[in-house]
Amino acid sequence: MSLNIANCPKCGKLYARNAKNMCPDCFKQIEDQYRKCLLFLRENRKCTLSELSDGTGVGTNTITNFIREGRISIAEYQNMSYKCEVCGASIREGHICESCRQRLSKDVQNLREDERRRIDRQQGDGFLKDR
Repeated sequence: MSLNIANCPKCGKLYARNAKNMCPDCFKQIEDQYRKCLLFLRENRKCTLSELSDGTGVGTNTITNFIREGRISIAEYQNMSYKCEVCGASIREGHICESCRQRLSKDVQNLREDERRRIDRQQGDGFLKDR
């Protein structure tokens, strides 16, 4: 029989495991931060991420997580953006900018092509050795 307890990833306290994967105190703190952000955005529709953070005391990483989780939609807030995880460019959706997405896609395509050539070479070498 296993105990249904864990250490909270935010504060380290022991808590009874739950769907939130954190202790009730940390969950309440995050929900309070979320509510602060929503209230601030309602009154300051033209704010930037930095202004939202300064106005609420909520860190930009936490706000970015709210956006990525879909809890805060920035579609209505034209000045709101956050950083691409790869290059740091300003983006309004996803985790990486279009430039990094295209570069990643090209790299994957090149790897597939290299693998196909390697397999073709191996099969060609095997054909010659069998003769």
